[in-house]
Amino acid sequence: MSGGRLRMNSKKKKNALSRPNTLTTIVSEKEEIRTKTIRVLGGNKKTRLYRTNVVNAIDQETGKTVQATVTDVIENAASNEYRRRDIITKGTILETSAGNVKVTNKPSKEGFVNGIIIKE
Repeated sequence: MSGGRLRMNSKKKKNALSRPNTLTTIVSEKEEIRTKTIRVLGGNKKTRLYRTNVVNAIDQETGKTVQATVTDVIENAASNEYRRRDIITKGTILETSAGNVKVTNKPSKEGFVNGIIIKE
């Protein structure tokens, strides 16, 4: 290197833009579930999940799926602050009416919450 000024190889492209994080939170049963459909690259659609109180919980032993009501966030590996703020991300452990459930999908990108029931 000669110490000269470093110039950009290419200009900024539209496909390099990103959107702010969608932090999916737990709401009470009285409040409604909030989603929003957005257009993404290629004209495809993505459903953002903003607020929810239900999770599709799968029991691996029986293979049955139940829709459980979420009451609390027990653990969030992404951030301890997310646990305090009741934010759901992939890998979050939730307290539900069907028992403890580990989230297996990305709810902020898919528009719903899937998880597996954890046996203790």
